[in-house]
Amino acid sequence: MRPPPPPAPAARPSPPRAHCPCRYLVQLPGRLRPSAPLCGRASELSGRLRLHTSVLCWLSAMRGLLYSMLPLLLLLLQPWETQLQLAGPRCSTGPLDLVFVIDSSRSVRPFEFETMRQFLVGLLRSLDVGPNATRVGVIQYSSQVQSVFPLRAFSRREDMERAIRALVPLAQGTMTGLAIQYAMNVAFSVAEGARPPEARVPRVAVIVTDGRPQDRVAEVAAQARARGIEIYAVGVQRADVGSLRAMASPPLNEHVFLVESFDLIQEFGRQFHGRLCRKDLCAQGGHGCQHQCVSALGTFHCACNPGYQLAADNKSCMAIDHCSFGNHSCQHDCVSTFGGPQCRCREGYDLLPDRRSCQARDLCNGVDHGCEFQCVSEGFSYHCVCPEGRQLQADGKSCSRCREGHVDLVLLVDGSKSVRPQNFELVKRFVNQIVDFLDVSPEGTRVGLVQFSSRVRTEFPLGRYGTAAEVKQAVLAVEYMERGTMTGLALRHMVEHSFSEAQGARPRELNVPRVGLVFTDGRSQDNISVWAARAKEEGIVMYAVGVGKAVEEELREIASEPAELHVSYSPDFSTMTHLLENLKGSICPEEGIGAGTELRSPCECESLVEFQGRTLGTLESLSQKLAQLTARLEDLENQLATQK
Repeated sequence: MRPPPPPAPAARPSPPRAHCPCRYLVQLPGRLRPSAPLCGRASELSGRLRLHTSVLCWLSAMRGLLYSMLPLLLLLLQPWETQLQLAGPRCSTGPLDLVFVIDSSRSVRPFEFETMRQFLVGLLRSLDVGPNATRVGVIQYSSQVQSVFPLRAFSRREDMERAIRALVPLAQGTMTGLAIQYAMNVAFSVAEGARPPEARVPRVAVIVTDGRPQDRVAEVAAQARARGIEIYAVGVQRADVGSLRAMASPPLNEHVFLVESFDLIQEFGRQFHGRLCRKDLCAQGGHGCQHQCVSALGTFHCACNPGYQLAADNKSCMAIDHCSFGNHSCQHDCVSTFGGPQCRCREGYDLLPDRRSCQARDLCNGVDHGCEFQCVSEGFSYHCVCPEGRQLQADGKSCSRCREGHVDLVLLVDGSKSVRPQNFELVKRFVNQIVDFLDVSPEGTRVGLVQFSSRVRTEFPLGRYGTAAEVKQAVLAVEYMERGTMTGLALRHMVEHSFSEAQGARPRELNVPRVGLVFTDGRSQDNISVWAARAKEEGIVMYAVGVGKAVEEELREIASEPAELHVSYSPDFSTMTHLLENLKGSICPEEGIGAGTELRSPCECESLVEFQGRTLGTLESLSQKLAQLTARLEDLENQLATQK
């Protein structure tokens, strides 16, 4: 029996094409038998195919490795902004106004600016952003300053990130001082969203720069710090350390950061984030400040209320004695107040407008002195005086009147349009000052008032009022007429009506002086000559008072002789009170003598009759007194006789 034939070798299965392509070789069809040149070309093609196949084999092998390392690569390539967010939990910093000042000059390369952008986004994600928490603003600068968004712009982190990602660098110079000034005056203003100073919310500025400033930064940074802005200065690569130290707040070791490249800026972010997350030491208590505790990031310091300064222990407060500095320049006394030194004068002196000098007080202006005529200050006291010819009364305030001076006085007051209402009030006050020195009574001086303009009006006649108070009240009630200036018509009215007995003038036989006083401020619109002369012919003593544009020739024509005693003039209504002295001395008659009249001859019949009557009256009075004295003597004699 023949052994069975060995089994035929199993055919090697062809690997699937999905497997490694390096196992397949390109074969020419068996039935073709190419020629030698064709075989050489085939060999060249076969070599190239083998090379390409080897490359494909290597790529296929690396694909598996990449798939296995993908999670690790994604972690390594993860942007730093996410790493910072995952580095620690978001902390609550309390209220904070934070402004980033970003250098976007041409020296910052595009990929470096992109790193700084990612740094900002990552830091934002670690902050407790909100209207009542941290408010964030961003400005960038080069040769100019641009607000990316102010503190008030966004309350959501997503909106801030969107604005930062859209940021386009300015790529010009490096004006860091200009950027600090903008942050101080604009970015940290209440209008831009910063909380007001009285809210005591910390204000923090983070300046990131890579070069030397092209302007001055020390002075403007000092001003910003003085306004309560805490400044962090972050320098990258080529940044100038001296400029960073000039900008930053103290202590410098906590506010100045210098990193080698933008890739390492996240180190500052971690430290800054750590400082923000520190607790508010003032809120924890135990700070020991007497007045105020001021929180800063991770620290605090004590402050005093206005008018106090911090003691050596940096916690207690003591009142500032501003006067002890010796530079107050007070003439009398220096008083230290919360607002600084203030000067004070001793009793009897007033402080002058320079707030340093003192002047003896004019008591006449500061008290109700009650002087009828004039008050005179004398240091710590005052006294009243009277005009010449009048005596100070026993009360030390009032002045004697025109005793025995019986006068019928008619005042003619110009009420024309040129006087003006406010000046007319001054005229009425002037008239009342004349009334003050007269002994107004039915038996003494009688006063009448006539106002004239284009027409004439009797305000009150001579016989209407019997006291000075009544006359003054009537004068104040006079209403201004306005219109023209008919002085001649007024003189005629005075002569024909005002001094008539029907108007209250006393009969001529009583020899009571008649006085007319004309008050005017301009030229008359009618003729005055006839009635001015007629008034003097009637025995009326005429006085003329002119103000402003009054015509001197007319005043002299109206007045009695001599004109120097009967004409008065003032250039202005407000200064006419100086005329009172002349009028008082002229109108007030000497005792027992009628003003402006001559003494009658004692040989006249009327004088003899008057003298006889006065003599008989005096003798009668003496007889009565003698009889009383005789009766008294008899009574005393009787008393003496009884005692014996």
